[in-house]
Amino acid sequence: MEEKISKKIIGLMSGTSCDSIDAGLCEVFPDMSVKLIKGINYPYPEHIRAKVFSAFRGDITIKDLCRLNFAVGKCFADAANILIGEFGKPDFISSHGQTVYHYPFDEKIDNISLKSTLQIGESAVISKETGCMVISNFREKDIAYGGQGAPLVCFADEKWFKNSLVQNIGGISNVTVVSDYCDTFGFDTGCGNLMIDYCTQKFFGKKFDKDGEIAAAGNVCESWLDCLLQDEYYYISPPKTTGREYFSNKYIENILKTAPSEPADIISTLTALTAKSIAQAYERFIYPVVIPDTVVIGGGGAYNKTLKKLLRSYLPKRIDLKTHEDYGISNNFKEVMAFALLGYCTFYNIPNNLPSCTGADKRVVLGKITEV
Repeated sequence: MEEKISKKIIGLMSGTSCDSIDAGLCEVFPDMSVKLIKGINYPYPEHIRAKVFSAFRGDITIKDLCRLNFAVGKCFADAANILIGEFGKPDFISSHGQTVYHYPFDEKIDNISLKSTLQIGESAVISKETGCMVISNFREKDIAYGGQGAPLVCFADEKWFKNSLVQNIGGISNVTVVSDYCDTFGFDTGCGNLMIDYCTQKFFGKKFDKDGEIAAAGNVCESWLDCLLQDEYYYISPPKTTGREYFSNKYIENILKTAPSEPADIISTLTALTAKSIAQAYERFIYPVVIPDTVVIGGGGAYNKTLKKLLRSYLPKRIDLKTHEDYGISNNFKEVMAFALLGYCTFYNIPNNLPSCTGADKRVVLGKITEV
């Protein structure tokens, strides 16, 4: 067995919000700890980002998707090359890619499962443009073994935290339960910033509600909030994942038909929806198993002061609410660090999924290797 040593790895990630490509040079150690040396947010070129959103909506052709896979690969490589220009080549690159479709359902045709996922950002392009080996395509193997291909960051959460609920609030919200009293498990609690961002752009012409300022200026419409919380997704037992395929633009436009008339109230209520759906997920699926002392939040939602205030109000007072920064882990680059760790495990042939989180039949080594 090859002796494990630390590796310098550039992690690449673009999430559901598609606000930028996150790139981070990390050092990953044999004890599974990860040090972030430097992280950057690399903006997508405007027209490429527009094409990615077209893919989210299903408004592009197969030809467009084919071309976009290679174009996004070039963008990911450009992000990595900024770090390479400053620090030199890493041992390898670990790329999550850009999810454009995720279908974790057990539908069949001719008795063949259609459960699937698609991340673009061609690894061969990244490898060629950077001169580095690339590890990518982490989600597919988990699905091949009966899982939902997500959430994968739970693997890192289990290594980095103790006796906590680790709550990421990106475009979608997901939680990992790490406890001495049960096996680690996790699931997507529902929408995170996705609907807030959409409506902030629609009504205010801004990409997101910075610091939750718009939400703070509005009022929560309790009747609309209660209606939104009746969505069937919130009642499905874990393991479960969701994404833009479910909380789509069409979904958002449909719920807006019954929204309050004041745009700030819409943002305020959607912010409350994110917070309360998280709190209710804990009540339904976590507290019956384990009672946590701490909730640790990360992702873009960790910077939304109104969201944090609402979440605090919905959680039991005895639970401490902290952020990743309190543990020396970047809110902004936590997922980049996690995929650096997943890539490290792939390199050393260490199983890096958690079936208790994804629903897979067994632990397997995720990721495909593209040599230079």
